[in-house]
Amino acid sequence: MKSYNDVKVVLASGSPRRKELLREIFPEFTISVNDAPEKKIGRFPSKLVTDNARKKAMASDALDALVVAADTVVFMDGRYFLKPKDENDATEMLKTLSNRTHFVYTGVALRFNDKITTFYVVSKVKMKNLSSDTIKEYVATGSPLDKAGSYGIQDDVVVAGYSGSFSNIMGLPVEETAVRIDEFLRSIYGTHGTCR
Repeated sequence: MKSYNDVKVVLASGSPRRKELLREIFPEFTISVNDAPEKKIGRFPSKLVTDNARKKAMASDALDALVVAADTVVFMDGRYFLKPKDENDATEMLKTLSNRTHFVYTGVALRFNDKITTFYVVSKVKMKNLSSDTIKEYVATGSPLDKAGSYGIQDDVVVAGYSGSFSNIMGLPVEETAVRIDEFLRSIYGTHGTCR
């Protein structure tokens, strides 16, 4: 009998942060990045991130494996802050977010063959009052250029504080994901962790 502890795991993301975070749940997994068309805007951030995560999970051709996909957006005042196009875009985002509180939504999709489930987690982040010089120096480091909202939660030069899941803000809510994976695999393999 096959136990769900032996299941193959595939991360449908090239994000180094998601790779690091998923390793807290699974020490071994493979990475498979497929180009899934993502929606960039939507009325509800929770629906946007779960829809995008679902598309990424469905784009994976992995069989008999747990596919984990995620999508993260920064949201404030009805506006989405995605990954910046360039340094100027990052600068403008940081000016807008400066000294304000915003929300970070991460949607996660878990897929095993034809079964799929999604969920999302929301965290809140307060930014420091950022001077033009601070923004310029921070953008010059290159750190903001591959991150939604143009900042990393671990970069205390720009972040004043947060509430909710730290790992969610980094791109994968580890605690909730671990619980949901356990529930999802039990629904497939049974409560004793073996194939039905």
